[in-house]
Amino acid sequence: MPGTVTVVHATDAPPPRWDASLFLAGPTPRSADVPSWRPAAVDLIRRHWAGPGDLVVFVPESSTGAFTADYDDQIGWELRWLSAADQVLFWVPRDLATLPGLTTNDEWGWLKDSGRAVFGSPPDAAKVRYQREYARNHGIPLADTLDAAVRAALGRIGTGAPRADGERHVPLLVWSAPEFRHWYAAQRAAGNTLRDAGVVWTLRVSGALVYWAARVSVAIAAEGGRIKDNEVVVGRPDISAVVLYRRGATVRDTQLVLVREFRSPGCAPDGYVHEFPGGSGGFTDPARAARAELAEETGLALAPERLRAHGVRQLAATMSVHRGHVFSAEVTAGELARLTAAPGPHGSGDTERTWVETTTFGELLDGGRADWATMGMAAQVLADVDGR
Repeated sequence: MPGTVTVVHATDAPPPRWDASLFLAGPTPRSADVPSWRPAAVDLIRRHWAGPGDLVVFVPESSTGAFTADYDDQIGWELRWLSAADQVLFWVPRDLATLPGLTTNDEWGWLKDSGRAVFGSPPDAAKVRYQREYARNHGIPLADTLDAAVRAALGRIGTGAPRADGERHVPLLVWSAPEFRHWYAAQRAAGNTLRDAGVVWTLRVSGALVYWAARVSVAIAAEGGRIKDNEVVVGRPDISAVVLYRRGATVRDTQLVLVREFRSPGCAPDGYVHEFPGGSGGFTDPARAARAELAEETGLALAPERLRAHGVRQLAATMSVHRGHVFSAEVTAGELARLTAAPGPHGSGDTERTWVETTTFGELLDGGRADWATMGMAAQVLADVDGR
């Protein structure tokens, strides 16, 4: 049996928990003789909602249908729940005389690339050519009927996920991200409470979420409930890295294999990042990702049994929740020579281009090219293989 559908009208408080949320954005009638399209949308939502949980539908109109000219409270209400909704259904039956939808243009502007927008308009709607073309060219669900728009929005929601209180402000797109789930599980295990949140931005590639940033307000249990609400949490997929080494007479003499790659945030004197081969690789198995990234960035293919795992840690705990899975393998003299003789470029064209570099741990310590995360990976691996 499908769950309930609860309609929340302008300025009304939503329920303290839900499984899914949908905001109905679009032109609002300014006079009583112009009918609203939203009651028909709510009827369609009730008909098509098949999720087992509770769906909240935000309707930015009063329950009586009356329009309030002084609506400062409504503006705040709309901005808050537009930001929180799992999906925002834009239905724009634009008529320049009766339903101009000027505010809708602004809402579409800041939400169209959020991964949470669906756009629909009837064939005779005025001044929607730009919005429709943008949606078509950027993979945003596009509909010609209200029924199709509702189906598209509910299809993206799926069955939703239970959330309560501050959790309601994390849309499904981010809530379902593995990196968010790991971060939030750690906060819950520590006894902390998510009081409020807001997704600042997301970056998607081919429809898949790659980066996200969320402003959070957390009550810290170990500090008597002190509220921390002045930071942004950034997420991206976890990485797997491979430390290739060849033992030297001392730890400082141990040879290491790095890759040099231009990454836009890099601050080294040459503008490049000098790190161990690695990346997310698109695999759920960290060891498989490690071998794939190693082959792509250095040309060296390793058998699975040659990889040694050294654990997983967060990489930049003051900002990002993503973690690094670290592996190592000792290379032969021949492999090291081949890597040195064919430094590159390797990678996948313009998006990734790497060159192999060999160095010693001592040079890595003294040179200042590698970041602290890379230094930490090297220290962990060398401590483990040295055995002392």
